Amino acid sequence: MDLASIVFLVLAAILVGSALAVVTLRNIVHAALFLVLVFGAAAGIYILLNAEFIAIVQILVYAGAVTILILFAIMLTQNPNSRGSNPMNRQALIAAFIAAALCAGIIFALSQNNAISAAASQAVTQNAGTAVAIGNLLYSPTSYSYVLPFEIATLVLLVAIVGAIVIGREED
Repeated sequence: MDLASIVFLVLAAILVGSALAVVTLRNIVHAALFLVLVFGAAAGIYILLNAEFIAIVQILVYAGAVTILILFAIMLTQNPNSRGSNPMNRQALIAAFIAAALCAGIIFALSQNNAISAAASQAVTQNAGTAVAIGNLLYSPTSYSYVLPFEIATLVLLVAIVGAIVIGREED
């Protein structure tokens, strides 16, 4: 094994362990702090993929701004009388079904080997990590673009914002 493989395995273990801590910890502030570790490990993996621009954005936007925003929202809206600030979810069966469907979709997408993914990977390897290459991949009208996954990511962020509002909302 070379050094890059060892670094990847370490970062992947940190990322998975921290992600599990985010969803299992009862203290929501500790979960938010583990979220910083998840974002940092993801940025390290982006660096291993020679996507320095995305790694820097990951650190600045997610590990910096989004996590600080979440921590401020938690601390400003938290009820001082409540001890368990991260209640257990009662919809575990629905969440397990959605997670299984997501895993099946990811496995299906990875198993498909077609010309579109080959062209996209060739475009990425030519100018990997540059802002021009990222812009061409996101919005290119002539070749395969990542507009749909980009829009799906915005929906995921919207769901996270709504979830933060629901968590921060004062219960009656």
